[in-house]
Amino acid sequence: MAKRKGRTVNKKWYAIDLHIHTPASSDYKQAGVTYLDILQRAESQGLDIISFTDHNTIAGYRRMQEEIEQLELLKSLNRIMPEEETRLKEYHRLLKRILLLPGIEFTATFGFHILGIFPPDKPTREIEHILLQLNIPADQLDDGSVTVGSSADVVTAYKLINEAGGLVIAAHANSTNGVAMRGFPFGGQTKIAFTQDPNLHALEVTDLDKHGRHTTASFFSGTKPEYPRRMHCIQGSDAHRLDGDKNRLKDLGVGERTTEMLLNEVSFQALLDVFVRNDFARTRPRRKMKSGEPDFDFVHSAREEGSNIIQDFHESMTVRGGKLYAIIADVCALTNTNGGTLYVGLDNDPSHPIVGVNNPTQSIRQLEKEISNRISPPLTCTVDAHSTKGKNIIRILVPRGDDPPYAVDDNKIYVRVEAETGLAVRDEIVGLVDRGKGPREISDQPPEELTSKAQVESGKKKETGVQPPRTGVEIVNVIERNKMKYFTVRDLRNNNTVKNVTEKSARRLWHYAITNYVKLPQEIGKMNVEWKGELGIIRKYKHGKRQVFDMVQRDKKDINYYFGVTEDGLHGPWRELAGVEGDE
Repeated sequence: MAKRKGRTVNKKWYAIDLHIHTPASSDYKQAGVTYLDILQRAESQGLDIISFTDHNTIAGYRRMQEEIEQLELLKSLNRIMPEEETRLKEYHRLLKRILLLPGIEFTATFGFHILGIFPPDKPTREIEHILLQLNIPADQLDDGSVTVGSSADVVTAYKLINEAGGLVIAAHANSTNGVAMRGFPFGGQTKIAFTQDPNLHALEVTDLDKHGRHTTASFFSGTKPEYPRRMHCIQGSDAHRLDGDKNRLKDLGVGERTTEMLLNEVSFQALLDVFVRNDFARTRPRRKMKSGEPDFDFVHSAREEGSNIIQDFHESMTVRGGKLYAIIADVCALTNTNGGTLYVGLDNDPSHPIVGVNNPTQSIRQLEKEISNRISPPLTCTVDAHSTKGKNIIRILVPRGDDPPYAVDDNKIYVRVEAETGLAVRDEIVGLVDRGKGPREISDQPPEELTSKAQVESGKKKETGVQPPRTGVEIVNVIERNKMKYFTVRDLRNNNTVKNVTEKSARRLWHYAITNYVKLPQEIGKMNVEWKGELGIIRKYKHGKRQVFDMVQRDKKDINYYFGVTEDGLHGPWRELAGVEGDE
């Protein structure tokens, strides 16, 4: 429960399908379906909120409104037939039971699909005006066609829909016509722009009910430096028919792939409230519960993911032993990095018993006071209590700060790297200061231009030959001053280069890379390397369940060393060298 304006608000899980087509879409696949049929099917599926999202048109939603208005007019004139009155009563009953939102599925340049979901009181004429601004030809506004010729680009569409008060959702983002689908030939900077834009509220994905680090939600969880904004992920049916096609499992019917959201009430504003906040425990895939099956436990799910760049766990918050300070340092590090979540009262191993927090109310007050008094500039976090496996724990939701760098006790600046919190080095502090000056403008250049721009800005990359791995750390350079070695290291995940790193100041992966780099023989011929062409493996080892590699790359001019490369950072010839099977 939460308190708002002096009253207690009970949150409840509601079933939602925000991607439903009607016969107004030219590719609708079932004949004879009416708008009332769709509403009735939504009710039978137990849906609470739905949206009609036809291709590049609002005609379906408008025609339903016109039908209801015509029936109401006939009733007011006392000229309505019995079957018409029954139909009108059914409309009224269903629209009282289900919140129906007007929406569109817009086709942007390069064929990417974007959902725009609007409040129920949004006039359809205003939505048509938005479509005209997005370059949908006036004579095609009612066609409901997937292909509309030269429309607006993705980023422009995000901006126009958001500024018009709509929810902006990248449709089936990981699949066909999705902004995050694999195999589309555009540069990394373009994919970042299309999935991290501040006007984008959520990604619709087709694998929300799957687990593991290869899922779309995991990829956009904020754990990758080049994708620092954690994205809300939902799923929808994308129904082009009333009921699913048994012969084509991907052709789903209304409500056959849906999302549950924890809302204060059934309203557009409550829906929007979920998407603009950083509480990711209020969204989950809807699934049919088996008898005796426990409800979804987001705390247990977080423990299964373990500690990472956006979340960590603390068994206690005692002042003695520095445990309370460790929590405050983590808060500072998270807000300076990507934001994230801290859990107090348990560790990160789901097989261990949960310690819990004895007095959550008092502990929450203490944490709020410590965050307020010790972190500057002022930072607002959400601190609340939850129950998991019969124990009370505390959750701290930390936003990505918009005024970095943030410091503990005025002078200790922490950052988060992988699952570790550490004091920031000079170049990282400079980067935080630059970030605090304001957000960079996201380019709306087409993919070809962004690809070449990415190559220019990506730092030290080989002009020809095989590109470096995509994870791990590269030791770029080392200089010695006053008998102290200073290293330049590059994070291969985002090509950020940090200078003046010492062995003492280096954190876990950097420290590993530096200590192993200095042990290497000066002559590459004296190294024990497993070569394949210009690429080689110096060492391979296991870190938990993950296979990790130290690698080397040589050409006529340079020798490049890469440490701590994981399998998901390997591509092309690197995968062949390591003997890793499967897609990149």
